[in-house]
Amino acid sequence: MQDIVNEDTEPIDKREYENLSDTYNGDEFIYERTIENSGRWTRFKQWLSDFFKDLFDINTDAKAADFTDIALKIFYVVIFLLVVFFIVKAIINKEGNWVFGKSSDKSIIPVTDVENNIYETDFESLIKSAESEDNYRLAIRYYYLWLLKTLSEAEIIDYDVEKTNSDYYLEIAKEDTKKDFSYTSYLYNYIWYGEFDIDEHQFQKAKDAFTQFLKSIKK
Repeated sequence: MQDIVNEDTEPIDKREYENLSDTYNGDEFIYERTIENSGRWTRFKQWLSDFFKDLFDINTDAKAADFTDIALKIFYVVIFLLVVFFIVKAIINKEGNWVFGKSSDKSIIPVTDVENNIYETDFESLIKSAESEDNYRLAIRYYYLWLLKTLSEAEIIDYDVEKTNSDYYLEIAKEDTKKDFSYTSYLYNYIWYGEFDIDEHQFQKAKDAFTQFLKSIKK
């Protein structure tokens, strides 16, 4: 048995299309994007992809594009971290401490100018200036450095900016001097490093302890 195939005998109208390239040449008919008709960012990424492809001898455009995306992400992260770093650094330099911590008066005291040059420093003038501004913590710090200067000049201790209170305590020979130094060191540590605000009465008591100790050394 043979299959029967129907044959269409109707005449076929042949259509003619003229000037198609001229009719459909607008941007809306461009379906394949090229570097020339892409945006600046796309062209930049393509250039960067070609650069990495040549530089690292990448064998396909797809791998070069993936490498470019990863490189750009790393670049964004680095830029973000740098921005955060400089913001934090600016805050620290301005406030003298972290924004969520208490600002310290230590920024007022240039360590390299005072601690490294205690023999040339006029502590009486510095203390008067601090007292006039009711900056009692700063005044106590100056009293302590003045005390170290006096002890060193009296050859009771050997001053060194790297030494601790314990180092100085062990260098002192007389027990009375050890006792006074231990007490004034305690006051200094409590008031300065503890960063407690003290009132005028509390300052006067600490000041009396330092001044009496200083007078006993100079005798």
